[in-house]
Amino acid sequence: MLVVLSFEFKTSKKYIQQHGEREKNSKNLNDANPRRKVWKLRQMSMPSSRHSSFFSFYNVSSLPFFLFFFTLILSTLFTTFTVASQNHEVSILFSWLHSSPSQPLSSFSNWNILDANPCNWTSITCSPQGFVTEISMQSVPLQLPIPTNLSSFRSLRKLVISDANLTGTIPVDIGDCVELKVLDFSSNSLVGSIPSSLGKLQNLEDLILNSNQLTGKIPVELCDCRSLRNLLLFDNRLGGNIPPELGKLSNLEVLRAGGNKEFVGKIPGELGDCSNLTVLGLADTRVSGSLPASLGKLSKLQTLSIYTTMISGEIPSSVGNCSELVNLFLYENTLSGSIPPEIGKLQKLEQLLLWQNSLAGFIPEEIGNCSSLQMIDLSLNFLSGTIPLSLGGLLELEEFMISNNNVSGSIPSNLSNATNLLQLQLDTNQISGLIPPELGMLSKLTVFFAWQNQLEGSIPSSLASCTSLQALDLSHNSLTGSIPAGLFQLQNLTKLLLIANDISGSIPTEIGNCRSLVRLRLGNNRIAGGIPREIGGLKSLNFLDLSSNRLAGSVPDEIGDCTELQMIDLSNNTLQGPLPNSLSSLSGLQVLDVSVNRFGGQIPASLGRLVSLNNLIMSKNSFSGVIPSSLGLCSSLQLLDLSANGLSGSIPRELGQMEALEIALNLSCNGLTGPIPAQISALTKLSILDLSHNKLEGNLDPLAELDNLVSLNISYNNFTGYLPDNKLFRQLSPTDLAGNEGLCPSSQNSCFLSDVGRTGLARNENDVRRSRKLKVAIALLITLTVAMAIMGTLALIRARRTIRDDDDSELGDSWPWQFTPFQKLNFSVEQVLRCLVDANVIGKGCSGVVYRADMENGEVIAVKKLWPTTMAATNGCNDEKSGVRDSFSAEIKTLGSIRHKNIVSMLSRPESEIDEMMQALGVALLCVSSSPDERPTMKDVAAMLKEIKHEREEYAKVDVLLKGSPATDFQENKNLSRIPAPSSSKQQSMHLKSNNTSFSASSLLYSSSSSTKMSFK
Repeated sequence: MLVVLSFEFKTSKKYIQQHGEREKNSKNLNDANPRRKVWKLRQMSMPSSRHSSFFSFYNVSSLPFFLFFFTLILSTLFTTFTVASQNHEVSILFSWLHSSPSQPLSSFSNWNILDANPCNWTSITCSPQGFVTEISMQSVPLQLPIPTNLSSFRSLRKLVISDANLTGTIPVDIGDCVELKVLDFSSNSLVGSIPSSLGKLQNLEDLILNSNQLTGKIPVELCDCRSLRNLLLFDNRLGGNIPPELGKLSNLEVLRAGGNKEFVGKIPGELGDCSNLTVLGLADTRVSGSLPASLGKLSKLQTLSIYTTMISGEIPSSVGNCSELVNLFLYENTLSGSIPPEIGKLQKLEQLLLWQNSLAGFIPEEIGNCSSLQMIDLSLNFLSGTIPLSLGGLLELEEFMISNNNVSGSIPSNLSNATNLLQLQLDTNQISGLIPPELGMLSKLTVFFAWQNQLEGSIPSSLASCTSLQALDLSHNSLTGSIPAGLFQLQNLTKLLLIANDISGSIPTEIGNCRSLVRLRLGNNRIAGGIPREIGGLKSLNFLDLSSNRLAGSVPDEIGDCTELQMIDLSNNTLQGPLPNSLSSLSGLQVLDVSVNRFGGQIPASLGRLVSLNNLIMSKNSFSGVIPSSLGLCSSLQLLDLSANGLSGSIPRELGQMEALEIALNLSCNGLTGPIPAQISALTKLSILDLSHNKLEGNLDPLAELDNLVSLNISYNNFTGYLPDNKLFRQLSPTDLAGNEGLCPSSQNSCFLSDVGRTGLARNENDVRRSRKLKVAIALLITLTVAMAIMGTLALIRARRTIRDDDDSELGDSWPWQFTPFQKLNFSVEQVLRCLVDANVIGKGCSGVVYRADMENGEVIAVKKLWPTTMAATNGCNDEKSGVRDSFSAEIKTLGSIRHKNIVSMLSRPESEIDEMMQALGVALLCVSSSPDERPTMKDVAAMLKEIKHEREEYAKVDVLLKGSPATDFQENKNLSRIPAPSSSKQQSMHLKSNNTSFSASSLLYSSSSSTKMSFK
């Protein structure tokens, strides 16, 4: 039996007319209001006093009408609710976008407040029902806080607003978006802490908050997000410990929390329970302790990146169980022990970076079993033993770097089997033997560094077959023979460094074929012959170092064709003849050193065209004539050394135009005449001035305004008059003034005019007459005074002799004091010497005696007098220095090269030691560069500091004087060593530049370690 429930409406005619009239009057208004329509339908369907409804059995023909009517009611109700919700989402999004003070981007022009829903808006995705499910905005400059009322978006599954300059904090109500699966606020400017309410998002799979300024701790509540697969928090300012509760996230695949420098504590062993983990990144943090052995349980782990931290201890052998491991980054830590041989189990391992640790022992032979290895960097450790022969079986190997270790033995010839090898860096070890000729089979090799070893024999000519070679550095070995001519056929070679070997022969004429060459350093060898004219073909050359060889002949005019040259060092050879005028065409030249040769003739006036020149060093040659006034046009010049030549004439007044001259002006040991030009007083930045051993005359008034001078030598000239009354002249050593008979009039007791009694210099006639009347009285007084003076002199001589005897017992005979202050002081050397008596001794040691010295201005200083065994060399322009230092010379060298406001050097020091200190200062300046990209890594810093002492052997006394200049090649070597691996996602150049030089430490190659850091924090 079929029972049908139905409504029957009985309506009177009057009622219909009344309501019909009302609907007619408000038709336009009500029809536009969906809520009004619903109200009308509800009124029509509700019983009232004017309606009667009853249940009845009805025939089957009325069923379709009833179903249609009922469906219409439900549909209208649902539509009304949907429209209201959609309008609310439209309002929130539109108001948020337009809350910015700046005009919204044109890409958001289709965001219209009048739209029924935002489904057609840019960056918005909706469900079929019209609700917002995705908001995705990337790389747009919004400059807005995160939208408020996010809890209103009940259907939101994906919220991505990255690289949009979002500001403010993460709102707490975001935890009410219970459908969220993806939350990405990366690369913004968010502050504050991570809200614990995120723990309510049970469906959350990706939480990406990296590259912001978030603070606080990782909320433990995140461990309730059991669906979480990717947790990216790197590059923020988070702190505290890594929560052990993260080990409960069994679905977690990627955990990257590096770059948060305030993370401390140990790495929780519970992370080993994240069985699905593929990436673990905790780099650049302050986590400490040892690596948990439980990490070996991560069988799916592909990348372990924990570098630049404070972890210590040994590498756990259990890491060999991570069979899927591809990248192992543990560099810049304090790991010790040996490299576990279990690493040989990692068949999929591609990158092994363990540099800058304290690892010792041998390189395990088992490493040859890692058949997928592409990069091995074990540099800056304490590894010993030999290079494993098994490396020859790594056919995929692209980079092998073991610099700065204690590896010995020879270079395995079977390395030639690794035909994909791009970089081979073996420098700074104890590797001996010959360079295997088989290395010539490495056709893809771009970098070969083997400097600072004990290699011997000749350079194999087969290296000319390495057609991709870009940098070859075999410096500081014992290589012999000649330079293979074939090396200059390499069309990609940019750097060739063979410094400090025993290479002989001549420079091949084929040198002109290597047009790609940028740096050529052959200093400190036994290369003879002349400089070939073909060198003019090196159009890209910017650094030419041929110093300390046996080169003879003249400099070819063709050198002027090397238009990119920035530095030329030809010092310490036997080159002769005049300098070619073609040098003036090198507009970018910054350093020119031709010292210690046999050049003659006049200094070319055309050198004045070199407006970029920083250092001009022409000392110890046979140049004659006058100093060209055109040198005053070298507006960038910081150091000018023309000493020990045969120059004559006067000092050009134009030199006063070189306002950048701040390091040194050395004109000593020439035949210069005339007075010091008044224009010299304009060199207010000058630190060192040496005019000694000339025939200069006149007074020293032009030097009175040089307030920045820390060293001045005007000895052995014909200067006259009083000294300028300033601190520098009052602290000058007598040796810096010697040989000027007219200085300090003998009739006066002081060299300073202000100390002379003015009344005695301005006597008038009345004073003379009055003095005559007192002659008798004064005669008696004089007699008594003379007698007392004689007695006092005898006593003083006896006392000084006693003091001298005491000093000689400690200092030795003929040990002259030289006072060279490196800062302005409020006391003189005489005050210090007066305090060096036994009563002031506060300590003695094997290297000297320490005195307490009370200065007249109230300062109390400590003075250490070191035991010497060196006889001072004779003064003058003699090039030779005599004497042998004792076992304590290291302390003398250290104190003698330090420039510090609390340390005053009173001993002579070699120039090379000052250069070494300046280099170290340059490295320090690079480390505090304002641009993070320009700061060297710890590996680079260590390599640079180690190489500083080798630079002294190269007589590189020029480039280190440039402030912060990385002209030395040890910097290039370490930066060059970072060519990016093919898998690197980001290449980053490292340029080390000074304010006034364009030298680049690595203008062609990049740092793979830097790119690795960017990818795996």
